[in-house]
Amino acid sequence: MTGSPLVLDRAELHGSLQDPVLGSVTFLNEIMARYPEAISFAPGAPNLGYLDELDVSRQVDRFLTHLRQDRGLDEQQARRQLYEYGPSRGLINHLVAEFLRTDLRITVPESAVVITVGAQEAMLLVLRALCRPGRDVLGVVDPSFVGVIGAARLLDVDLVPVEEDGDSLDFARLAQACRAARAQGRRLRALYVAPDHANPTGTVLGPTARQQLLELAEQEDFLLIEDTAYHFTAEPGVELPSLKALDRNTRVIQLGTFAKICLPGARVGYVVADQPVHGADGRPRRLADELAELKTMVTVNTSPISQAVVGGMLLEHGGSLTALGRPKAELYRHNLALLLKALDQHLGPDLPPGLHWNRPTGGFFVRLTLPVLADAALLEISASRYGVLWTPMAQFHVGGGGTHQLRLSCSYLDSKQIELGAARLAAFLRDLAL
Repeated sequence: MTGSPLVLDRAELHGSLQDPVLGSVTFLNEIMARYPEAISFAPGAPNLGYLDELDVSRQVDRFLTHLRQDRGLDEQQARRQLYEYGPSRGLINHLVAEFLRTDLRITVPESAVVITVGAQEAMLLVLRALCRPGRDVLGVVDPSFVGVIGAARLLDVDLVPVEEDGDSLDFARLAQACRAARAQGRRLRALYVAPDHANPTGTVLGPTARQQLLELAEQEDFLLIEDTAYHFTAEPGVELPSLKALDRNTRVIQLGTFAKICLPGARVGYVVADQPVHGADGRPRRLADELAELKTMVTVNTSPISQAVVGGMLLEHGGSLTALGRPKAELYRHNLALLLKALDQHLGPDLPPGLHWNRPTGGFFVRLTLPVLADAALLEISASRYGVLWTPMAQFHVGGGGTHQLRLSCSYLDSKQIELGAARLAAFLRDLAL
């Protein structure tokens, strides 16, 4: 049998493959590879310096000891927990439920927790469970993390942007979006929001806005998908309670990740979904049960060995994620303060017209506004001529904004790199304004 090799038409593949959001990470990786000597403020990745002394085998052994001494398993049973596929719901759910209660004042049973392959899988599972294509729409705070935008594109879920407004949201726009969806025979099913030091802006939703958001969710009958990835970086004593901690009517689904605090390569996250689900069979279920069922068709289970590493790290710190994350949080706040100070120092008080940046108090990111288009072509100039990289902000906007803004991430760099990178960036920005 002869013939030509089959060639697929990309236009006939799923439409998400042509969405620029899906190519944004690849693009940044490619330009970093082309300019390896450039200082990169692009990746929002955890700093790896604190992992130099991490002993993975010790953490696994600590978790195995916990399974034997605290969970009543014998040696063989404990080891098989790590060697087999394991339950789709997870192995360290009880540890997550415990630190949620003690650290964050969130009381849920361990059966309301699903351990996921990073927070990204949690987003995918939650959107798949909640949203019916063509009937439900997802609100996203604009700008928003590209991961949730990409997950919605993969699942053909339409997005509605809701703009930030300082430490609040455009609640009038959100309420109008709910009404507009109903008028079309649809509904705004949920709003994705990262209330604490959000990616990509570093902004914090204020206490009044948090209460308003919960009240509007009740009034307009939608859920809140709360991303807590950067909550741990807040200055001690000024942290605000999470939306889930304030939730009294199971309106909030909370997403979390251990990548920033424990080990990014482990790829372990979690979702708290205690919402009751009523089915035709009358059996009591929670949304977490539905997510665990979906997970069996996606990743089957989260790596038990990865969970054991995270579990061991938690146990070594008395089960407290706050205690485990404290030195990392101090590092990130130091890096952020250093970046802001360096920008002030190198750009001085007399800024070129149209150039300004925000001043976050936590998280990984600073948002900088330019007097010109901050696109791939400008990034190429910045990398090739000045040796400094950053992330264009347009990819984080569903509503078409961010064209004159860039994101700076200080998490991955050390102090010397931040200082040198800020000096290079300042030279680039000053020449740009001339």
